[in-house]
Amino acid sequence: MTDQSSSDPHAILAADKFRRSAGFWRLLTFMVVALLILALVGRFVWSNSPVTDHIARVVVDGTIATNPARLKVLTELGENDAVKAVIVSINSPGGTTAGGEELYEALGVLRAQKPVVAVINELGASAAYMTAIATDRIFARRLSIVASIGVLFQHVNAGKLLDTIGVDLDKIASGPLKAEPDFDEAMTPEVRRSLGALVNDSFEWFVDIVAERRNLSRPIALALADGRIMTGRMGVETKLIDAIGGEAEAIEWLEKEKNIGEKLPVSTAFPPADEGFGWLGKLIGGQARAALGLSGSSTIALDGLVSLWQVDAAR
Repeated sequence: MTDQSSSDPHAILAADKFRRSAGFWRLLTFMVVALLILALVGRFVWSNSPVTDHIARVVVDGTIATNPARLKVLTELGENDAVKAVIVSINSPGGTTAGGEELYEALGVLRAQKPVVAVINELGASAAYMTAIATDRIFARRLSIVASIGVLFQHVNAGKLLDTIGVDLDKIASGPLKAEPDFDEAMTPEVRRSLGALVNDSFEWFVDIVAERRNLSRPIALALADGRIMTGRMGVETKLIDAIGGEAEAIEWLEKEKNIGEKLPVSTAFPPADEGFGWLGKLIGGQARAALGLSGSSTIALDGLVSLWQVDAAR
């Protein structure tokens, strides 16, 4: 008795198709496993390879807030003998006063260990300018926006709107200044004095460090601390920045004035580059945001005391 399947052309085609399909999936599985192994080995080799002398770049981009990961990187850069200098690349309108203070203090520690230079690109205002003055030298483009020395506390009084739609808010507080100001009413004089003291305390410290770091008398620093913004060229004239230029000029200054070796590579230390397949998650996330009609950039909602230049608030 003969095996009919061996002579059935349909059975032969099905078997051949199955073999080819199984071979394809075996090959695909092998390639995925190989890529994973290469990624793991590459990461291991990279993380354990000897690090050559270089200049580290720390990018301060967007709204500034406290950041433990960034703080850790700044500490590690100070302890790394292969890092011969640090460039702080700034493009920020500022942010929280605490975030600016954190960067100022951390860069001060780093500056005592090795040369640190700031490069302001489009924008370096308020807490971002506070960051820049912590370095040994500040470069900016002629038309960069700098300064905006000051502190603000914003309050929205939506009382009339709530009255119109018939919403009445009430609260029980342990004291007259607890949870004030309330957004359903105007500030009382007592609340305004309390918040004014808060703003003024931060502002006085900001003026003090500007005077100290920029070698200005306090009256001159105070006169420049009225919240105005300036171009980079105006910043040079008022001594709020040192020179016109970008990263190339900063590197040239490090080589000539700080005896940093010529042609050292520049490596971005913060934010860290994506490792492995991190780009895939970012791509998917970006596509998902686009599908929902959301912006691809991330923002931080600020509430409370900030040192921030706001375009929509400028008149």
